[in-house]
Amino acid sequence: MISALFEVISSSYIDFISFLICAVLLGLYHLYLAYKVKTRPTYTVQAVNRIARTAWVETIMSERRDILAVQTLRNSTMAATFLASTAVLLIIGVLTLSGQAANLNMTWHALNALGATHSSIWLVKLLVLLSDLFVAFFCFSMSIRIFNHVGFMINVPLTLNHKMITPQHVALHLNRAGKFYSIGMRAYYFSVPMVFWLFGPHFMVGSTILLIFVLYFLDRAPKVMADDYAQ
Repeated sequence: MISALFEVISSSYIDFISFLICAVLLGLYHLYLAYKVKTRPTYTVQAVNRIARTAWVETIMSERRDILAVQTLRNSTMAATFLASTAVLLIIGVLTLSGQAANLNMTWHALNALGATHSSIWLVKLLVLLSDLFVAFFCFSMSIRIFNHVGFMINVPLTLNHKMITPQHVALHLNRAGKFYSIGMRAYYFSVPMVFWLFGPHFMVGSTILLIFVLYFLDRAPKVMADDYAQ
């Protein structure tokens, strides 16, 4: 068994090296974003959304705009529910695809000029893709859970002077839900290189580089907004 495992690893080193390269590229990109946010708090859309959510909670709780709060949280919950349901459908699809490994192996590897083509590595690729989709499902489910908690807390009158239900504390919960939502979307984005990995490691590296360029434009906040905040 050990010798068979060693043979699989030795014959699939290009796939593992390509996967490592993609992981390093995505890690460096997110380290770059974290550094830019430290120097410019409104550099990314996610950072601007955190500021907006905090201000929104303070406004809603101080002005008692309960209907607006319910409608906004309902929209966020519906979006997270749709994406969580989509993740479940994709998980079922991947599980179904794993049972067809023997029939689809050669077809999917028709363009695989560099990586391994045996069924073992193909199942490993499906397992990695499946893990990514489970992360997406978990994160969207957690965001739904926290959105529901915020729906109760945000309607508590400030006149009660409860030390744990202040606008700042409620905003922390709401931003936590937004964080899970963002991680779930990231998991969806990362599934793109993993799908291309099924066709070959060179496709995964190419799609990862393209994904980073796309994410840069998606993550970057409008320059006018960042400049106005700095002034």
